[in-house]
Amino acid sequence: MPSSTFPARVPLVSLTWTDHVTGYQGHLVIDRLVRGVSSGGLRMRKGCTLDEVAGLARGMTMKEALHYDPQARYIPLGGAKGGIDCDPRDPEAYGVLVRYLRAMRPHIESFWTTGEDLGLTQATVDAAAAEAGLRSTVQAVYPLLDDEQAARKRLDEAFAVDVDGIGLDELAGGCGVAEAVLAGLDREGAAYGETRVALQGFGTMGGSAARFLAHAGLRIVAVADAEGTVANPAGLDVEALLAARDEYGRVDRAALRPGDAELPGGAWLSTEAEVLVPAAVSYAVDTVNQRQITARWVVEAANMPVLPEAEARLAARGTTVLPDVVVNSCTNAWWWWTLFGDIGADADEAFAYIRRSMRALIDLMLARAEADGTSPRAAAHAIVADRLPVIAERFGWYGG
Repeated sequence: MPSSTFPARVPLVSLTWTDHVTGYQGHLVIDRLVRGVSSGGLRMRKGCTLDEVAGLARGMTMKEALHYDPQARYIPLGGAKGGIDCDPRDPEAYGVLVRYLRAMRPHIESFWTTGEDLGLTQATVDAAAAEAGLRSTVQAVYPLLDDEQAARKRLDEAFAVDVDGIGLDELAGGCGVAEAVLAGLDREGAAYGETRVALQGFGTMGGSAARFLAHAGLRIVAVADAEGTVANPAGLDVEALLAARDEYGRVDRAALRPGDAELPGGAWLSTEAEVLVPAAVSYAVDTVNQRQITARWVVEAANMPVLPEAEARLAARGTTVLPDVVVNSCTNAWWWWTLFGDIGADADEAFAYIRRSMRALIDLMLARAEADGTSPRAAAHAIVADRLPVIAERFGWYGG
């Protein structure tokens, strides 16, 4: 049950694959193609469904359209998504991933560009792709590049950039999430130093968003991972927690300081904070647990974390939800800005570009919502509806 209200339609490609070794299933949905290519990550989680992947693919179509800039080298692609119904910690997970990518190889070689998503790191995806016989998980876009060799070198160099122990590829999305929060606060004149933040998820997106928000002066008061919630009303030591997490975003409790409390996993929802950042799983906020939320803002760093009816109830109580299709869109866009040459393999240049792009999108979306008397999500959909015909007319697409 996706949280996006972007009109559902029959996707161009929708398929389910069954692993002959384990019986686990994987899915691929191509929502549409632009210039013959689509873009969307590959996730791995127990319980992943075809409907979930279809909703994510529609969301990718929106994210691509939202970042359309006729002056930029990066030209939007179509939306797609892959998903594997398997716990990434399962001993069989890597073999399932390799066999899935081998089965999807014709699609990846021809028209689906993909990369890390929930449950997978880019290093793991790249290693499995190589074992499956693929040149790259983004090779379908190579024919669209002016200089493939230079573009691939630029992206490889960007992935090698490390900022205080965290890769630039991991930080790009979190920078965008943090800027979305700051843009929202700025529109209301809220002081950063008086703003408390609680996050669900401390992996790639949640961890990097926490770092940028803490650097901006916001107080991170709660972080939830698979083991529960760590909280401190006076503020958590974000850098210490980042240094103590594993590859799945779980924090070693031995790193906690006096004053840091260990609470149940769902405690992040009811934490006294102005901003909640769901940065882990889809469907995290439903019609029941939304009652616990008292925050002014819910900022969707994860894909589809708030169910539609829950969002409506939150809005009725004065809580604004900033939608995933905008908030976490810079993860995808950073790849293409780098590959197409709008930015180089430089952290400062990347962060500046991400901040400008995200702030422009948030300001446009919130201004549109205010003018139309609608929610930010509805405003984002209206912006997409304005841009899609322009993209279709200029570049053409396949799909509904």
